[in-house]
Amino acid sequence: MTAEIISVGTELLLGNILNTNAQYLSRELAALGITVRRQSTIGDNQDRLADFVNEAKQRCDLLVFTGGLGPTADDLTKETVAACFGDTLTFDPEEWQKIVDFFTRTGRETTPNNRKQAMVPVHGHKVVNHHGTAPGAWFEQDGHCAVLMPGVPHEMKAMWEESVRPLLLARQNCALHSLTLRVLGGESNLEYRVRPLLENPNPTAAIYCKTGECEIRITARAQNDAEAQTMCRAYAKKFYDLLGDAVYDEDVAGLEETVVHTLRANGLTIATAESCTGGMIAQRLTSVSGASEVFGYGFVTYWEQAKAKLVGVDPAVIAQYNVVSAPVAAQMALGAAKAAGADIAVSVTGLAGPGGGDAVRPVGTVYLGAARGDKAYVKKLFVSRPDRTLIRARAAQTALEMALRLAQGKTPAGTQVLAESAQHDPAALTALDETLRAE
Repeated sequence: MTAEIISVGTELLLGNILNTNAQYLSRELAALGITVRRQSTIGDNQDRLADFVNEAKQRCDLLVFTGGLGPTADDLTKETVAACFGDTLTFDPEEWQKIVDFFTRTGRETTPNNRKQAMVPVHGHKVVNHHGTAPGAWFEQDGHCAVLMPGVPHEMKAMWEESVRPLLLARQNCALHSLTLRVLGGESNLEYRVRPLLENPNPTAAIYCKTGECEIRITARAQNDAEAQTMCRAYAKKFYDLLGDAVYDEDVAGLEETVVHTLRANGLTIATAESCTGGMIAQRLTSVSGASEVFGYGFVTYWEQAKAKLVGVDPAVIAQYNVVSAPVAAQMALGAAKAAGADIAVSVTGLAGPGGGDAVRPVGTVYLGAARGDKAYVKKLFVSRPDRTLIRARAAQTALEMALRLAQGKTPAGTQVLAESAQHDPAALTALDETLRAE
């Protein structure tokens, strides 16, 4: 089956609203084995929309619409698509009563224009909206289908999951099973390594890039769920064989979830000492349910005095090596672990910009520390694009990766080790500084 995604709304064309619906639907359709041929955005103009629908339904099997189902005069999607598919609309008293009840509950008066939302297909069928006032619609003609969903993202996603996805699955007469591998590393290098595995028709695999990591979504089609699940698991093993522990988990929201779960499983606690990330690492950790079992302290130490007072960084070390340096990152991590009584601590000190850099430490230079036991593991990160948001996000991601490896009992990749007993040793600190500054 082939599909086109059509987003309706002049506000989308003007750039006033970010179109997250199309991204979501592209991934969902791909997971169902439906090939997305195009994504299009069109304004609230009935004639242009009608011309577009008549052309698009000749190109593919399924048209997926979001937006244009509201009560205002420019919400024309339902009427226009109905006409293009040889259908008409009729008033649905049940949908109207839902709208009236909704307005009553929210203390508002129902206006006549809201009756538009209670109009449903005669030959097709409505798609119930359990999370808003605008029902969706399904139209069909000569083997071509169109499904209309609201433009509000949370309403659209709920309608997709509750009604539209099951409907499409039933039409394909098969079961699908998916799993998502979370993989540390950049997309280009990863894609090169696994390219042959991305060309398989069933199971399929696709890469999606995130900051500092990628997702690989594997989807299998089979006669039943058990068979599809077995196929997915066998195909996932091929990725594990190629990528090793770069695959850090499956079907999780992000690296922070895996870090928290690993800490809990091993009876460990963690603390953070953050400068340029300003609490982002702590925020990601505490976004995970159950984080309070493993995370007790987070130090945000922008000022040099705060680094000294809260996590015990020696002011003389800052004066000699600079606040953005490997020795400072090491002392921050060791000091945070001691101050919090934590098994593991991570630290970040860097230049997120846009100002403050120089020839030795340009914007994008970040030093990270991770302490466990009597050792600190330190590495240098350099983000070449001087984008403050990106630099901070990359730093937080790298710190969480270091925390995961220590929680797993492994040495974080690309790090230099400083013993706790040597954290005030001038020779050891100078060697650490020179080694990482040269990278």
